[in-house]
Amino acid sequence: MTLATIQAAESKLLLQTYARNPNLFVGGHDVYLTDEAGNDYLDLLSGIGVSALGYSSPVIEEAIRSQSARLLHTSNLFYHPGTVELALRLTEISGMDRVFFCNSGTEAWEAALKLARAHAGRLRMQGKQIGTKFIALEHSFHGRTIGSVATTHKEKYREPFAPVMSGVEFVEFNNVAQLREKFSSDICAICIEPLQGEGGIHPVSQEFFAAARELCDSTGALLMADEIQSGMGRTGEWFAYQHHGIQPDVTTVAKPLAGGIPMGAMLCTEEASLAITQGMHGTTFGGGPLACAVAIAVIDTIRKDDLLAHVREVGGYFKSQLQALAERHDCITDVRGVGLMLGIEINSAELATRVAAQMMECQIIINRTSENVLRFLPPYILERKHVDIAINALDQIFTQDATDAETVTAGDHKHG
Repeated sequence: MTLATIQAAESKLLLQTYARNPNLFVGGHDVYLTDEAGNDYLDLLSGIGVSALGYSSPVIEEAIRSQSARLLHTSNLFYHPGTVELALRLTEISGMDRVFFCNSGTEAWEAALKLARAHAGRLRMQGKQIGTKFIALEHSFHGRTIGSVATTHKEKYREPFAPVMSGVEFVEFNNVAQLREKFSSDICAICIEPLQGEGGIHPVSQEFFAAARELCDSTGALLMADEIQSGMGRTGEWFAYQHHGIQPDVTTVAKPLAGGIPMGAMLCTEEASLAITQGMHGTTFGGGPLACAVAIAVIDTIRKDDLLAHVREVGGYFKSQLQALAERHDCITDVRGVGLMLGIEINSAELATRVAAQMMECQIIINRTSENVLRFLPPYILERKHVDIAINALDQIFTQDATDAETVTAGDHKHG
């Protein structure tokens, strides 16, 4: 099918939830996607942070081939060996004790919200004073289910579905005084993305994270870290909270967990896990044999190939080159992020949109988030040579844009 045929069919058959780019990809290799004409595109987005090992990864292909030949599905009414093998790996790298497997990031966050409410209920049965409200942060994004969207800050995600889950207070990002002011025994959990993704690549401060930990400890509320985008090695540590040396009670992971096979997980401490008993929560597909096999292969490859160190090295180089780019172009007002989760803030949403489109014309994939931030979430196997390609393209685009702007200004003055 051609791109035009697919576009026409989708316009009639699919719920119109995405404004897709007019590109048809049919394959990929390493850090490149290939379109129907055979053109390679340098992918600095990796399916919004999913394809950590790139495309046509032999370890993922082998895991899929081997497991699909044996068993695809059992449901959670029965055992299979993959759940324990993967849970052992996840608890080891996270410092958590228990795992709940699901199918996506928003499902993992939904499980975390339910756990927080159940945990508070358990504490109340013990005679402790604790409520059912949540504190979430401005610019946050936790997913699109009705609970997850309630803890997501932007009104455009919540308003069409109002009323969403009640009992959520939003606090200004990294405002410790406001966090302390709004926290009380009514709060059952504080919700934090250690490094916000959709909100514009904003890292939480050490002081804010520490204050959140202190406040939760004071009442028994849960500190919940959403690592759906920042987790599983993206920042150069397995989890972004590990940069702070602060352990949350709950964390959620998804995007790169199974290398492109849909999978999510909620991880928690033993104490928090006691609130969920048999029959209270579940999933038909979560933790299936195929997803577990691929996730095991992803984790083992990150370890074997020392990709965390690689992410730190190449990510540091990438950030330094973006900072140098910002020194040459005034339109870049900030460079943020850690490892291979980076963003540059542009002084105009219109310019950010235009640059992302022009990068696509250069066969380099990035995207725009939070209106005026260009986001980079490349595969972990990215190399310096790929960074140089992207930086050179951005440099040329910003230079040409500045030249065009000067030409228009000069023309206006001349005309006046």
